[in-house]
Amino acid sequence: MADAVDADRLLQVLPVHLRGLASRGALRRFRRHTVLLQEGEPGDTTWFLLQGRVRVFAQEPGGREITHAVVAAGDYFAEMWLDGGPRSASVMTIDPCVCAVVPAGAVREHLAAHPEFALELVARVIRRARAATRAARDLALLDVYGRLAALLQQSAEAATAGQPPLTLAPVTHQELAHRVGASREMVSRLLKDLERGGYVALGSRRITVLRRLPARW
Repeated sequence: MADAVDADRLLQVLPVHLRGLASRGALRRFRRHTVLLQEGEPGDTTWFLLQGRVRVFAQEPGGREITHAVVAAGDYFAEMWLDGGPRSASVMTIDPCVCAVVPAGAVREHLAAHPEFALELVARVIRRARAATRAARDLALLDVYGRLAALLQQSAEAATAGQPPLTLAPVTHQELAHRVGASREMVSRLLKDLERGGYVALGSRRITVLRRLPARW
């Protein structure tokens, strides 16, 4: 009974229309920095994040990583198995996490019973394709500062709609480095320069954008 109550409580973080599907999955708990999924492996489950955050990333043969997205509690990931292909990215926990892991059969039944979820899924894939296109363009056309400034501005605006000051948290310099494809040392140096210029305020796992960042530095 206690487990059922705990599951019901955790499911409350999800939008109402996702709770029924997530409730059909197995509840699993993970420590921070646990690899949940590996790029290239077969996949037939969708994961609903009920607690914590995860990082969706790719790794080059030399070990360099690029982060595609950070997923927070209340969202889901690993839905790209629907085309029958392998996992398109790896996923690692940033914090201790609780997930509901839903098998393919349950997802297909839910899609058949709730066509509106299929439309949401299509829209989600389109958004991810647009984000991937933008990231590829930025990597090709922008220097490290340009990529960092774009990420900070976009992330802060998404976290706190409106005009500066905009706060981005929780985040570390290493997490930002993974997002922009650079070293942590380079990101830290640029952030310190921006802080001295009065553009950002740096705190513990927190960055506040005080005014719009310059296009070039």
